[in-house]
Amino acid sequence: MIEKLQKICRIIASTNKLDVRFINHEGHAVIQFVQQSLPATLQNFDYDHRKINKKLKENPPHSYYYYINNYRLQYIATGIWENNDYAGAILVGPFLSSIPEKDFISNIILSNQISINERKQLEEFYQSLSVVSNSTSSSIGELLVNLCSHTFINGQLITSDIVLPAQKNKQEKTTIDEKINLIEIRYQQEQKLIQAIMKGDKEQVEQLKIKIGDIYLENRIPESPIRASKNLVLVLNTICRFAAKKGGVHPVYIHEISDKFAILIERAPNLPYLNKMIEVMLSEYCDLVKEFATRKYSDIVKKAIDYIQLHLDSPLSLQNIAAVIHTNPSHLSRKFKQETELSITDFINLKRVESAKLFLQNNSIPITDIAFMVGFNDVNYFSRVFKKITSLTPSQYAKAQKKI
Repeated sequence: MIEKLQKICRIIASTNKLDVRFINHEGHAVIQFVQQSLPATLQNFDYDHRKINKKLKENPPHSYYYYINNYRLQYIATGIWENNDYAGAILVGPFLSSIPEKDFISNIILSNQISINERKQLEEFYQSLSVVSNSTSSSIGELLVNLCSHTFINGQLITSDIVLPAQKNKQEKTTIDEKINLIEIRYQQEQKLIQAIMKGDKEQVEQLKIKIGDIYLENRIPESPIRASKNLVLVLNTICRFAAKKGGVHPVYIHEISDKFAILIERAPNLPYLNKMIEVMLSEYCDLVKEFATRKYSDIVKKAIDYIQLHLDSPLSLQNIAAVIHTNPSHLSRKFKQETELSITDFINLKRVESAKLFLQNNSIPITDIAFMVGFNDVNYFSRVFKKITSLTPSQYAKAQKKI
């Protein structure tokens, strides 16, 4: 039984590039083919598995269940029956059925009372999910039912004869020389790329992008060009990760974006898609450095900025930040102002207003709720600070966004 279920899960996972699990009747995951882990904030396995098992157990054996949870994560599941007894379910997902709208993450955060500090991680996670059409999800459901309802038959592989072309010594010498030249060029371009991403220099990255794309998508293994290119683009993702770290970005943010692209690279269906992904990946790493890099600051200011950005919705003050990073408040205040040209209070307010702007794009969220979500305890104070920074009240800003 378990051997059959392992084979079915592996087939579904490899052909559809989706996570697949077998959960037993108690809701425990016994078999897993998983590419990505859910952020801790979204993990509600006991509730989801219990609900899925209950629904499938109440319906005929040849049924499949399209399940959407509170976080709008979607799954397809079918029941596994052994001698008319319900044994558990094969669960495919999570995935999305459409590209998320601009206020999607804001709605998830608001409706589930999630900390705004999780926003970046949630954005990266949802962007990494596959979008599955209704017809494809129906096909997956039908396939699941049919695979699970019959005896599994192991296929017998038949291959054609492999004819290896004869290579002359001169051709071999030329190939070796070309490889050496390609490796040298690649390492030169990588060093330039690292320096550009460290500075968040999109203009320089744009100039390097064409050469980088040619190098990383060159068909060096004709029998498996997509696999070879995926491996090289995964290397490029690691290089970007390294460059962002050297640029002063906190590891939390690097981990999130790196994981996202690792998953998207593996799911890439063709070379043009990979080429486009290189472009997006380089751009997003530059944006990450511009938004979160602290390389130009001293260690004490770096620690303060990182702590503020990771705890925006918590009570923040000069005294508690100084206590957390083990320094004197007066010394921190002086260094912070000297290096950022902002007081700690002004910096906190600036970052909270930037976060509030994202929620104000969703006109269904009350301004009072947004104020509390981003760390303001007084909506009037929030409005004054917002207007001071943007020259608009929160209401005016929300109306302006609605027209865009």
